[in-house]
Amino acid sequence: MIDPRLAQLTAAAETSMSQWDLEGSTLDLIKFRENAVYKLTSPDGEHFALRIHRPGYHDFAALLSELQWMSALSDFGIETPTVIETKAGELMTKVVIPETGEDVYVDLFGWVNGTSLGADEGVVVTAEENRSMYYTIGEIAAQLHNQSSSWTLPEGFKRHAWDLEGLVGEQPFWGRFWELELLTPEQQVLLVEARAKAAEILQSVPKNSDNYSLIHADFDPHNIMIEGDKIRPIDFDDAGFGWHMFEIATALYFMQTEPHYDLIKEAIIEGYRSKRDLSDDQLELLDLFLALRGFTYLGWIRSRQETETAKELSGDLIERAVRQSHRLLKWAKHYQN
Repeated sequence: MIDPRLAQLTAAAETSMSQWDLEGSTLDLIKFRENAVYKLTSPDGEHFALRIHRPGYHDFAALLSELQWMSALSDFGIETPTVIETKAGELMTKVVIPETGEDVYVDLFGWVNGTSLGADEGVVVTAEENRSMYYTIGEIAAQLHNQSSSWTLPEGFKRHAWDLEGLVGEQPFWGRFWELELLTPEQQVLLVEARAKAAEILQSVPKNSDNYSLIHADFDPHNIMIEGDKIRPIDFDDAGFGWHMFEIATALYFMQTEPHYDLIKEAIIEGYRSKRDLSDDQLELLDLFLALRGFTYLGWIRSRQETETAKELSGDLIERAVRQSHRLLKWAKHYQN
C-alpha cells in the first residue's frame, strides 16, 4: 500500500524538476523520515539527490542557514554535498501540495558516491576497520567544530538549539519524550527521574566556543558515507547549536551494542583529539549526553507515531533509552559526589 503522504511529496518532487531543467528524470526513494530523499536520475544518466522537506519542521530561513553552513564547511575543507542552484540561481524552490495547500521546500544536491556506514547492517566489520573509520569520524567532527566555533554567522542565520531547553526543557525540540504513550508506567517514572537529573547536571555545563557551537547533530551511521578510504557526512537537516559532546554521543549511541564498542569509542576520541582539544572534564559527561540522545529519539517517535519508521523503531529505541536512563542515574551518583 502506497503511503498517501509519500505520494503527495513524490508528486511535489516531480513538479519541482522543471526548476533545474530536469523534466523527465526518474526518482527512486532513498529514505522517508524527516524528509523524503530521492535519487534523481536525469535523462542523460546523471545522478543527484533531491530532498523535499517535511512541512512545518524548518522554515525558509532555517533551511537557507543549513545550506549556508554546508557551503562554509566546504570552503573550510570539509567535504559536504554540493548544493545545485535552480535555473533562477536559488538554493531551493517552493512547491505547493494541491491536496493540502501546504508549501514545501525542495533542494537538490550533487550525488555522493559510496554507501552509508549504516547500510551494511549484518555485515561483519573487523576491529581494525572500525578503528580506522571511527578515528576518521572523530577527525571530521573536530574539524567541523573548529570551523563552527570560529565562524562569523551570516546575517539572519537561524537554526534551532540542542541546549538545555531543546533537550530537556518543557518543550524539547523533538517533543515531550517522557509523555510517550508507548512507555509503561514504570518506564515513564524512570524517564521523568532521568530527565530531572539530566537537567540538574546540564545547568552547570558551560556553553562557550571550547565546547558549544554549531554541530551536525546526527552523526548516525546512516549519515556517514564511505567510498573507499573517503568518509564524509551527509544530511545536515538536524544541524543546530549544541554541545560538542552531544555530537560524539550521537556517533556512539547505536554502536554501544556492537562487539567492538570500546575500540570504536577510543578511536573516535583519539581522532577528535588529533584535530581539536577535548578535555577529560568534557569526556566525563559522555553518559549524560548518551542519555540525552536517547531522550531525543523518544520525542521523535512521539511526534511521528503514525509513520511506519516510528512503528518499526519504537521498541528498540525505548529499550535503549531505558537502559541509558539507568546508566545516567548510576553515573550521576558518582559524578556529583
